[in-house]
Amino acid sequence: MSRAGLWAKVIIGGIAISVGGPAFVEYIRPTDEELVKRYNPDLQKRSAEQGERRAQEFDDYVNKLKEWSKSDKSIWFAAQEELDQKRALAEAQKAKAKEETRVQREEMRKEMLGKE
Repeated sequence: MSRAGLWAKVIIGGIAISVGGPAFVEYIRPTDEELVKRYNPDLQKRSAEQGERRAQEFDDYVNKLKEWSKSDKSIWFAAQEELDQKRALAEAQKAKAKEETRVQREEMRKEMLGKE
């Protein structure tokens, strides 16, 4: 066999593998609907109930990623800053609730001492 024939076989084989392989995988891969049909009824019901919530969570996450990407900093640093801000806000609310509880206890103590 000539060298040109060998090269033609190699090229045709390479094209067949690089095009046919992914096409075959796409052909045998089940769609999302087929996968859901294979679930047992309990999983189908739970998936239907949680689908909207999960879609909303994903949309929120994508929107946050878009917001973080607008920053001059890395997405990871922007996410960490937001996490730190949320943590600081939660700590501030916790401290405020603790102070309100302390004030209420003090008022109750004063009432009890005033009645005796």
